[in-house]
Amino acid sequence: MKTKRGGEGMRGRKKHGVQTDAVKKKSIWTNWRLYMMCLPAVVYLLLFNYKPMYGIIIAFKNYSMRKGIMGSPWIGFANFQRLFSSYWFPIILKNTLTLSILSLVIGFPIPIILALALNEVQNSRFRKGFQTISYAPHFISTVVLCGMLTLYLSPSSGIINKFIEILSGSNKNFLQDPAMFKWIYVLSGIWQEMGWGSIIYFATLSGVDRSLLEAAEIDGASRMQKIWYVNLPVLMPTILILLVLNCGSLLSVGYEKVFLLQNPTNLSASEVISTFVYKSGLEKADFSFGTATDLFNSVVNSIVLLTANAISKKTTETSLF
Repeated sequence: MKTKRGGEGMRGRKKHGVQTDAVKKKSIWTNWRLYMMCLPAVVYLLLFNYKPMYGIIIAFKNYSMRKGIMGSPWIGFANFQRLFSSYWFPIILKNTLTLSILSLVIGFPIPIILALALNEVQNSRFRKGFQTISYAPHFISTVVLCGMLTLYLSPSSGIINKFIEILSGSNKNFLQDPAMFKWIYVLSGIWQEMGWGSIIYFATLSGVDRSLLEAAEIDGASRMQKIWYVNLPVLMPTILILLVLNCGSLLSVGYEKVFLLQNPTNLSASEVISTFVYKSGLEKADFSFGTATDLFNSVVNSIVLLTANAISKKTTETSLF
Protein backbone atom coordinates (compact mmCIF):
# COMPACT_ATOMS: atom_id res chain seq x y z
CA MET A 1 0.00 0.00 0.00
CA LYS A 2 2.83 2.38 0.85
CA THR A 3 4.48 1.69 -2.49
CA LYS A 4 1.22 2.26 -4.30
CA ARG A 5 0.56 5.53 -2.52
CA GLY A 6 4.13 6.59 -3.13
CA GLY A 7 3.77 5.82 -6.82
CA GLU A 8 0.52 7.75 -6.98
CA GLY A 9 2.24 10.70 -5.25
CA MET A 10 5.09 10.64 -7.77
CA ARG A 11 2.66 10.51 -10.70
CA GLY A 12 0.66 13.37 -9.15
CA ARG A 13 3.79 15.52 -8.77
CA LYS A 14 4.87 14.77 -12.35
CA LYS A 15 1.40 15.62 -13.64
CA HIS A 16 1.39 18.85 -11.64
CA GLY A 17 4.84 19.72 -13.00
CA VAL A 18 3.69 19.14 -16.59
CA GLN A 19 0.64 21.32 -15.99
CA THR A 20 2.80 24.08 -14.50
CA ASP A 21 5.17 24.01 -17.50
CA ALA A 22 2.21 24.16 -19.86
CA VAL A 23 0.78 27.17 -18.01
CA LYS A 24 4.19 28.93 -18.17
CA LYS A 25 4.53 28.30 -21.91
CA LYS A 26 0.99 29.52 -22.52
CA SER A 27 1.69 32.64 -20.45
CA ILE A 28 4.85 33.39 -22.46
CA TRP A 29 3.07 33.04 -25.79
CA THR A 30 0.09 35.06 -24.57
CA ASN A 31 2.30 37.94 -23.36
CA TRP A 32 4.91 37.83 -26.13
CA ARG A 33 4.40 41.54 -26.84
CA LEU A 34 5.54 42.44 -23.33
CA TYR A 35 8.67 40.30 -23.74
CA MET A 36 9.39 41.98 -27.07
CA MET A 37 9.15 45.39 -25.36
CA CYS A 38 11.75 44.24 -22.82
CA LEU A 39 14.06 42.87 -25.52
CA PRO A 40 15.85 46.19 -26.39
CA ALA A 41 16.67 46.78 -22.71
CA VAL A 42 17.99 43.22 -22.34
CA VAL A 43 20.14 43.57 -25.48
CA TYR A 44 21.45 46.92 -24.22
CA LEU A 45 22.45 45.40 -20.86
CA LEU A 46 24.14 42.44 -22.53
CA LEU A 47 26.11 44.57 -24.99
CA PHE A 48 27.10 47.52 -22.82
CA ASN A 49 27.10 46.11 -19.27
CA TYR A 50 27.93 42.42 -19.41
CA LYS A 51 30.01 42.04 -22.58
CA PRO A 52 32.63 44.63 -21.40
CA MET A 53 33.21 42.49 -18.28
CA TYR A 54 35.34 40.33 -20.55
CA GLY A 55 37.95 43.11 -20.39
CA ILE A 56 38.46 42.56 -16.65
CA ILE A 57 41.12 39.96 -17.43
CA ILE A 58 43.34 42.83 -18.66
CA ALA A 59 43.98 43.57 -14.97
CA PHE A 60 45.79 40.23 -14.68
CA LYS A 61 47.87 40.63 -17.86
CA ASN A 62 50.61 42.80 -19.25
CA TYR A 63 48.27 44.08 -21.91
CA SER A 64 49.56 45.02 -25.33
CA MET A 65 47.28 46.45 -28.02
CA ARG A 66 49.38 44.73 -30.68
CA LYS A 67 49.01 41.29 -29.09
CA GLY A 68 45.39 41.74 -27.99
CA ILE A 69 43.73 40.56 -24.78
CA MET A 70 44.23 36.83 -25.28
CA GLY A 71 47.72 37.20 -26.70
CA SER A 72 49.06 39.34 -23.85
CA PRO A 73 51.04 37.46 -21.19
CA TRP A 74 49.55 36.67 -17.76
CA ILE A 75 51.23 38.38 -14.81
CA GLY A 76 48.76 37.45 -12.05
CA PHE A 77 48.35 40.00 -9.26
CA ALA A 78 51.43 42.06 -10.20
CA ASN A 79 49.31 45.08 -11.15
CA PHE A 80 47.50 44.98 -7.80
CA GLN A 81 50.81 44.70 -5.92
CA ARG A 82 52.03 47.70 -7.87
CA LEU A 83 48.85 49.61 -6.96
CA PHE A 84 49.05 48.86 -3.24
CA SER A 85 52.75 49.82 -3.09
CA SER A 86 52.22 53.02 -5.12
CA TYR A 87 52.92 56.40 -3.52
CA TRP A 88 49.52 57.64 -4.66
CA PHE A 89 47.44 54.72 -3.34
CA PRO A 90 46.92 55.96 0.27
CA ILE A 91 46.34 59.50 -1.05
CA ILE A 92 43.67 58.58 -3.61
CA LEU A 93 41.99 56.18 -1.16
CA LYS A 94 41.86 58.84 1.56
CA ASN A 95 40.58 61.53 -0.81
CA THR A 96 37.93 59.25 -2.31
CA LEU A 97 36.68 58.15 1.11
CA THR A 98 36.70 61.74 2.40
CA LEU A 99 34.59 63.06 -0.49
CA SER A 100 32.22 60.05 -0.41
CA ILE A 101 31.66 60.05 3.35
CA LEU A 102 31.17 63.82 3.52
CA SER A 103 28.70 63.67 0.62
CA LEU A 104 26.84 60.83 2.34
CA VAL A 105 26.80 62.26 5.87
CA ILE A 106 25.92 65.83 4.87
CA GLY A 107 24.13 65.33 1.58
CA PHE A 108 21.98 62.28 2.28
CA PRO A 109 19.71 63.76 5.01
CA ILE A 110 19.09 67.09 3.24
CA PRO A 111 16.63 65.79 0.58
CA ILE A 112 14.71 64.03 3.38
CA ILE A 113 14.52 67.23 5.43
CA LEU A 114 13.51 69.21 2.33
CA ALA A 115 10.73 66.77 1.47
CA LEU A 116 9.40 66.72 5.03
CA ALA A 117 9.51 70.52 5.28
CA LEU A 118 7.77 71.20 1.96
CA ASN A 119 5.18 68.54 2.73
CA GLU A 120 4.04 70.75 5.62
CA VAL A 121 3.62 73.85 3.45
CA GLN A 122 -0.07 74.56 2.92
CA ASN A 123 0.35 77.05 0.04
CA SER A 124 0.46 74.75 -2.99
CA ARG A 125 1.67 77.50 -5.35
CA PHE A 126 4.66 78.29 -3.15
CA ARG A 127 5.41 74.58 -2.68
CA LYS A 128 5.34 73.82 -6.41
CA GLY A 129 7.41 76.90 -7.20
CA PHE A 130 10.05 76.00 -4.64
CA GLN A 131 10.15 72.40 -5.90
CA THR A 132 10.72 73.61 -9.47
CA ILE A 133 13.53 75.92 -8.36
CA SER A 134 15.18 73.16 -6.30
CA TYR A 135 14.95 70.67 -9.22
CA ALA A 136 16.50 73.07 -11.75
CA PRO A 137 20.20 72.75 -10.73
CA HIS A 138 20.09 69.00 -11.45
CA PHE A 139 19.81 69.77 -15.16
CA ILE A 140 22.94 71.93 -15.21
CA SER A 141 25.74 70.00 -16.86
CA THR A 142 28.89 69.23 -14.90
CA VAL A 143 31.00 71.39 -17.23
CA VAL A 144 28.71 74.40 -16.75
CA LEU A 145 28.60 73.89 -12.98
CA CYS A 146 32.40 73.78 -12.74
CA GLY A 147 32.59 76.89 -14.92
CA MET A 148 30.17 78.67 -12.57
CA LEU A 149 32.25 77.64 -9.54
CA THR A 150 35.44 78.87 -11.22
CA LEU A 151 33.84 82.24 -11.98
CA TYR A 152 32.17 82.72 -8.59
CA LEU A 153 35.29 81.70 -6.65
CA SER A 154 37.75 83.65 -8.77
CA PRO A 155 40.16 85.64 -6.53
CA SER A 156 40.04 88.68 -8.83
CA SER A 157 36.44 88.93 -10.09
CA GLY A 158 34.44 86.27 -8.26
CA ILE A 159 31.30 87.40 -6.48
CA ILE A 160 32.21 85.42 -3.35
CA ASN A 161 35.55 87.20 -3.04
CA LYS A 162 33.86 90.55 -3.65
CA PHE A 163 31.74 89.99 -0.54
CA ILE A 164 34.81 88.85 1.41
CA GLU A 165 36.68 92.01 0.36
CA ILE A 166 33.79 94.17 1.57
CA LEU A 167 33.81 92.43 4.96
CA SER A 168 37.53 91.87 5.56
CA GLY A 169 39.42 93.66 2.81
CA SER A 170 41.22 90.52 1.57
CA ASN A 171 40.38 87.76 -0.87
CA LYS A 172 41.07 84.03 -1.07
CA ASN A 173 41.84 81.65 -3.91
CA PHE A 174 39.51 78.82 -2.92
CA LEU A 175 40.28 76.41 -5.77
CA GLN A 176 44.01 76.49 -5.08
CA ASP A 177 43.54 75.64 -1.41
CA PRO A 178 43.60 71.83 -0.86
CA ALA A 179 41.72 72.20 2.44
CA MET A 180 38.81 73.96 0.67
CA PHE A 181 38.48 71.54 -2.24
CA LYS A 182 36.41 68.91 -0.42
CA TRP A 183 33.93 71.52 0.82
CA ILE A 184 33.56 73.08 -2.64
CA TYR A 185 32.94 69.62 -4.14
CA VAL A 186 30.48 68.45 -1.46
CA LEU A 187 28.46 71.65 -0.97
CA SER A 188 28.09 72.30 -4.70
CA GLY A 189 26.94 68.70 -5.15
CA ILE A 190 24.35 69.08 -2.39
CA TRP A 191 23.03 72.30 -3.96
CA GLN A 192 22.77 70.62 -7.36
CA GLU A 193 21.11 67.36 -6.29
CA MET A 194 19.05 68.03 -3.15
CA GLY A 195 15.87 68.97 -5.04
CA TRP A 196 16.11 66.08 -7.47
CA GLY A 197 16.94 63.65 -4.67
CA SER A 198 13.83 64.69 -2.74
CA ILE A 199 11.44 63.60 -5.52
CA ILE A 200 11.22 60.00 -4.32
CA TYR A 201 10.54 61.16 -0.76
CA PHE A 202 7.76 63.47 -1.97
CA ALA A 203 6.24 60.52 -3.82
CA THR A 204 6.43 58.35 -0.69
CA LEU A 205 4.87 61.05 1.50
CA SER A 206 1.94 61.36 -0.91
CA GLY A 207 0.99 57.82 0.11
CA VAL A 208 0.71 58.61 3.83
CA ASP A 209 -2.69 57.63 5.20
CA ARG A 210 -4.47 60.91 5.93
CA SER A 211 -6.56 59.24 8.63
CA LEU A 212 -3.39 58.68 10.67
CA LEU A 213 -2.55 62.39 10.51
CA GLU A 214 -6.10 63.33 11.42
CA ALA A 215 -6.07 60.91 14.35
CA ALA A 216 -2.77 62.32 15.56
CA GLU A 217 -4.13 65.85 15.27
CA ILE A 218 -7.23 64.90 17.28
CA ASP A 219 -4.97 63.42 19.96
CA GLY A 220 -3.25 66.80 20.23
CA ALA A 221 -0.01 65.95 18.38
CA SER A 222 2.08 68.91 17.30
CA ARG A 223 3.40 69.32 13.77
CA MET A 224 6.83 67.97 14.76
CA GLN A 225 5.22 64.98 16.50
CA LYS A 226 3.20 64.16 13.37
CA ILE A 227 6.38 64.31 11.27
CA TRP A 228 8.32 62.16 13.74
CA TYR A 229 5.67 59.52 14.51
CA VAL A 230 3.69 59.36 11.24
CA ASN A 231 5.61 60.71 8.22
CA LEU A 232 9.10 59.56 9.12
CA PRO A 233 8.16 55.88 9.76
CA VAL A 234 6.51 55.82 6.32
CA LEU A 235 9.73 57.14 4.77
CA MET A 236 12.01 54.78 6.69
CA PRO A 237 11.98 51.78 4.23
CA THR A 238 12.75 54.14 1.33
CA ILE A 239 15.49 55.86 3.34
CA LEU A 240 17.13 52.52 4.18
CA ILE A 241 17.05 51.27 0.58
CA LEU A 242 18.60 54.49 -0.74
CA LEU A 243 21.16 54.46 2.07
CA VAL A 244 22.23 50.93 1.13
CA LEU A 245 22.54 51.97 -2.53
CA ASN A 246 24.63 55.00 -1.55
CA CYS A 247 26.90 52.81 0.58
CA GLY A 248 27.42 50.60 -2.47
CA SER A 249 28.98 53.52 -4.35
CA LEU A 250 31.22 54.62 -1.49
CA LEU A 251 34.38 54.69 -3.64
CA SER A 252 32.66 55.84 -6.83
CA VAL A 253 33.39 59.55 -6.76
CA GLY A 254 32.43 61.13 -10.07
CA TYR A 255 35.34 61.65 -12.45
CA GLU A 256 34.18 64.69 -14.44
CA LYS A 257 33.59 67.19 -11.67
CA VAL A 258 36.79 66.36 -9.78
CA PHE A 259 38.87 66.49 -12.94
CA LEU A 260 37.43 69.86 -14.03
CA LEU A 261 38.03 71.45 -10.61
CA GLN A 262 41.49 69.91 -10.27
CA ASN A 263 44.71 71.88 -10.62
CA PRO A 264 48.35 71.25 -9.59
CA THR A 265 48.01 73.16 -6.32
CA ASN A 266 45.03 71.16 -4.98
CA LEU A 267 46.13 67.80 -6.39
CA SER A 268 46.95 66.41 -2.95
CA ALA A 269 43.27 66.75 -1.99
CA SER A 270 41.59 66.25 -5.37
CA GLU A 271 43.27 63.17 -6.81
CA VAL A 272 40.74 60.31 -6.44
CA ILE A 273 40.52 56.77 -7.77
CA SER A 274 38.55 57.71 -10.89
CA THR A 275 40.98 60.46 -11.97
CA PHE A 276 43.92 58.20 -11.15
CA VAL A 277 42.44 55.50 -13.41
CA TYR A 278 41.99 58.03 -16.22
CA LYS A 279 45.54 59.31 -15.99
CA SER A 280 47.07 55.84 -15.67
CA GLY A 281 44.93 54.03 -18.20
CA LEU A 282 44.40 56.65 -20.90
CA GLU A 283 46.98 59.41 -20.59
CA LYS A 284 49.86 57.00 -19.88
CA ALA A 285 48.33 54.11 -21.90
CA ASP A 286 48.95 51.73 -18.99
CA PHE A 287 45.71 49.84 -19.57
CA SER A 288 46.47 46.88 -17.30
CA PHE A 289 47.28 49.04 -14.29
CA GLY A 290 44.26 51.28 -14.88
CA THR A 291 41.96 48.25 -15.16
CA ALA A 292 43.40 46.75 -11.97
CA THR A 293 42.77 50.01 -10.11
CA ASP A 294 39.19 50.24 -11.35
CA LEU A 295 38.58 46.55 -10.55
CA PHE A 296 39.78 47.14 -6.98
CA ASN A 297 37.31 50.02 -6.76
CA SER A 298 34.43 47.83 -8.01
CA VAL A 299 35.24 44.93 -5.68
CA VAL A 300 35.35 47.20 -2.61
CA ASN A 301 32.03 48.81 -3.62
CA SER A 302 30.43 45.37 -4.02
CA ILE A 303 31.66 44.25 -0.59
CA VAL A 304 30.38 47.43 1.06
CA LEU A 305 27.01 47.08 -0.72
CA LEU A 306 26.56 43.45 0.39
CA THR A 307 27.62 44.28 3.95
CA ALA A 308 25.26 47.27 4.21
CA ASN A 309 22.42 45.23 2.74
CA ALA A 310 23.02 42.37 5.20
CA ILE A 311 23.13 44.75 8.18
CA SER A 312 19.93 46.48 7.05
CA LYS A 313 18.16 43.16 6.51
CA LYS A 314 19.20 41.84 9.93
CA THR A 315 18.37 44.95 11.92
CA THR A 316 15.32 46.37 10.13
CA GLU A 317 14.16 43.57 7.79
CA THR A 318 14.40 46.04 4.89
CA SER A 319 16.88 45.18 2.12
CA LEU A 320 17.50 45.14 -1.59
CA PHE A 321 17.47 41.34 -1.77
